[in-house]
Amino acid sequence: MDVFEKQYDWIRQTREVLFTYCESLAPSDYVKELESFGGDSIRNLHAHVADCYRTWLAIMTLGKPIPHVQPERVQDVQDMRKVFEETDDVVQNFLNEFKGKWDQAIHVDFSDENSAKTNPLWLVTHTMTHEFHHKGQIVKIGRQLGYVPPDTDLLDPRSETM
Repeated sequence: MDVFEKQYDWIRQTREVLFTYCESLAPSDYVKELESFGGDSIRNLHAHVADCYRTWLAIMTLGKPIPHVQPERVQDVQDMRKVFEETDDVVQNFLNEFKGKWDQAIHVDFSDENSAKTNPLWLVTHTMTHEFHHKGQIVKIGRQLGYVPPDTDLLDPRSETM
């Protein structure tokens, strides 16, 4: 068993719980921008999460030209599911590329001509924890809009999917 593939599988299962919850929201609430969240919406945060995986793992690390996610082009949760299907491919390619080489030095270039030295372990950890940070914000926005979210923590260890 590859630890990172299993970990990402759990993240995808948790994301599915969040997507199902988002499908219960009024479509207008999924895209509603809240001042209390700096003008962000649930859709915009989902797009930001997908774009983080794409930017760090595909563009900056693997040098693959992949388009950035444009939130305004995502109309609903079904569209966002498609965005994440493509993002899942990015993550799988990254995991395949660096399997067993988690401490390999990598230089990442930023658009402002700066660069940094990191490694695949940091990159995969950063992108995965970043998703969970924003998942919490998405749930909080839903609460502010009057919806009761399900438990979106990582899978219950008593479940059969372990």
